[in-house]
Amino acid sequence: MDNSGVEELFGGARLMAILRSMGVERSLSVAATAWDLGIDSVEVTIQSPEDVEALRAVAAAARERGKVVGAGTVLTPAHVTQAAEAGAAFTVSPGLDLDLVRASHDAGLPSIPGVATATEVQRALGAGLTWLKAFPASVLGTSWISAMHGPFPEARFVTTGGMSSANAGDFLSAGARVVAVGSALEDPAQLPRLAALLDRR
Repeated sequence: MDNSGVEELFGGARLMAILRSMGVERSLSVAATAWDLGIDSVEVTIQSPEDVEALRAVAAAARERGKVVGAGTVLTPAHVTQAAEAGAAFTVSPGLDLDLVRASHDAGLPSIPGVATATEVQRALGAGLTWLKAFPASVLGTSWISAMHGPFPEARFVTTGGMSSANAGDFLSAGARVVAVGSALEDPAQLPRLAALLDRR
């Protein structure tokens, strides 16, 4: 269930946008803000039929701009099917469910499962997964990222939950490969600071 293909999807970008239950029009607007800023990867959470329609619309807009859209908060095989049919390129889950990862993999969508403990990281890596969602990142803290890289240097963490321009740089410095931001994209004061992070390697 190798998910190393996520690396190519992200293209080395350090930020990803998360659109959570915004509806179609607002999702399209915030996605456009992210793309215009230089954030190429967008995740649309799918917890309702309206969310799935938003994913479908954003995925269509992304194709026109050569961008990538994933489906977030994927909790069931039915969500995987909805994500694939709506045009998602990958899936993201809040927790580690290897059966769900397998269903996503079988649908042709690399899966990024959530982890919050060393046990979960080890189990995910043992299953061939290197890209992992550290969630909730603001609760885990930057020291968690640094600590996990000691025994698990091959892990590639996407930090999600409570991320903003105020702490994104700290998580990148701690070793996160990608920081996922949500509401920060709707705060004009944060946009210049987020843009400054895009060139970090």
